[in-house]
Amino acid sequence: MKVEVEKQPGFVSKLQIELAPEEVAKEWDAIANGFARFAKIPGYRPGKAPRAVIDKRFRKEIQEELTKKLVSKSYREAIEQEQLRVASLTNIEDVQFDEDKAMRFRATVVTAPEFELPDYKNIAVQLAETRVSTAEVDEALERLRDQSADFVDVPGRGLQMGDFAVLDFEGSADNKPISEIAPQASKNLQGGKKFWLHLEADNFLPKFCEQLIGQKPDETRLVIIHFPEDFPMKELAGKKADYAVTVREIKEKVLPAVDDAFAAKLVPGKSLPDLRQIIEHDIEHAKEHDAERAKESHILKYLHEQIHFELPPALLQNETRRALAELVQRNRERGVTDEMLKEKEKELIEGAAGLAVNRLKTNFILHRIAEQEKIQVAKEDVDLRIRQEATRYDISPDKMRKELQQKEALDDIAEQILLGKTLDFLKANVSVEPAQENTVKEERS
Repeated sequence: MKVEVEKQPGFVSKLQIELAPEEVAKEWDAIANGFARFAKIPGYRPGKAPRAVIDKRFRKEIQEELTKKLVSKSYREAIEQEQLRVASLTNIEDVQFDEDKAMRFRATVVTAPEFELPDYKNIAVQLAETRVSTAEVDEALERLRDQSADFVDVPGRGLQMGDFAVLDFEGSADNKPISEIAPQASKNLQGGKKFWLHLEADNFLPKFCEQLIGQKPDETRLVIIHFPEDFPMKELAGKKADYAVTVREIKEKVLPAVDDAFAAKLVPGKSLPDLRQIIEHDIEHAKEHDAERAKESHILKYLHEQIHFELPPALLQNETRRALAELVQRNRERGVTDEMLKEKEKELIEGAAGLAVNRLKTNFILHRIAEQEKIQVAKEDVDLRIRQEATRYDISPDKMRKELQQKEALDDIAEQILLGKTLDFLKANVSVEPAQENTVKEERS
């Protein structure tokens, strides 16, 4: 096989690949013989037509089959022969067959940038302690207690700080309803029915809670609010608003006792010591998960700081488009309107560009480490991931595989597995140091 490589700007290379007539003829014969066995040609019994007739009659079909078989195989061999690190295959074109059965075609590829790897084993990472203290279990238990609280009616008195008030209220400014002045404002700013409010200083609107002290059920008061000049809702910034507030109910928060009955209510059949053990295990698991994420973050930060190279413009453009589409979709799922997205278009594009640079650089570095360490993805790895995805979406593995094939996403799955394996390798070879905050605490004690 003859290969000519023409390097162009922007990490682009054009490959002219030519296959020897003998290799093409061998494959041609194999394919043509397959047609000959089943072809029905007038004047000849099945399987008895001369090869010259088969070649002429099915030339187009044979060439199509041959192209499918040889182009992919010879392209891979050419990449290996020329030792090219290909990041993306852009195009295959100009497939030609000569009379002597030689075959040639052109491939356009984007190559990976060249760079030197630093020492990536024993990267120093600082990790927080994963042991769980009694105080942490107590705090978690207190949060569960708070979530299990009852709210009971308070008879015979007015509102006090710390109470929960159930209110009907409506706001106006400049003698107009706030819903008319600031239609984009949240419903809670405009007014509401059976609105629950915890009376605490600085809760809700400025000085709102303080003006409700002493108010009794079914009593209505006028609450005056002065919105600050820098209030986020521009239509209300600097304005005075009047709220007609009627108290419907006064509730007091009653926390349950922390005992075996409380534990059994949360986890049937478990005692308080059992519950504490479950909480400790959950906190420990969360800390270990956070430690793994921190380890990964430290590793990538170190590699990004140590390695510098230019990214292929074509790949960066494609990755930026993909990142932008993800950001837009994520914002839409959060309820952000297209009008608001349009207003933040510049910020979104800048965010997508930064995300794309980070992703591409990370992928190139991890691929190079995988190459150096001979980390590979086996068929079993892909099969396992497909089974996991099938379980996640509650469909059969065969159906999941077909869907991935239709979306041409099997290569993406293999890519994710390779990057994950490489990160796992790096995480298994770090040098762990105690977090600085822990060191400071030890010195103080």
